[in-house]
Amino acid sequence: MRGQIILSHGSDSGPEATKVSLLARLAEALGWRTQRPDYRADDARGLVGSVAPRIARLRATIEALDTPPLLVGSSMGAFVSGLVSLDVPVAGLLLLATPSAIPGHARKFDLRTEGPTMLIHGWRDDVCPLAGMQAFAAHRRLPLLVLDDDHRLGSSIDMIAAQLLHLLDQLADAA
Repeated sequence: MRGQIILSHGSDSGPEATKVSLLARLAEALGWRTQRPDYRADDARGLVGSVAPRIARLRATIEALDTPPLLVGSSMGAFVSGLVSLDVPVAGLLLLATPSAIPGHARKFDLRTEGPTMLIHGWRDDVCPLAGMQAFAAHRRLPLLVLDDDHRLGSSIDMIAAQLLHLLDQLADAA
């Protein structure tokens, strides 16, 4: 086995969501182990109320591993993946449709950039406005791939898969 990937779904979704399921199957076919935590019970607490329990669940999942994982997250899954990376070692981050803030939540989005990092967002994202992530990426000088898609990034799965493969190659080369 090559390493571990934790894929975190967005709000109003689940661990069998289309993007995380496709990305998990792709990684598993290449010999990576994957986990997809189920945050649905946390999401029942509402948008703001779900952040802390999601962080706790993701952090516990990471701390049970013997090596730092690659974190892949979509929307709220991306938001908590970034925040968790500030507290525990991760191998890298692939974050999709990331909100730069959760209205009503005290912490804004942030992340640690010690490993390969890629941000992907849609030009037509009406849930998590692109401007916030553009400003974040520019300030941190992080790669941001902006695609002609909406919040779900459903038309861009091939490009997202290509970016995942690129990150996995970087991690394999570094090992």
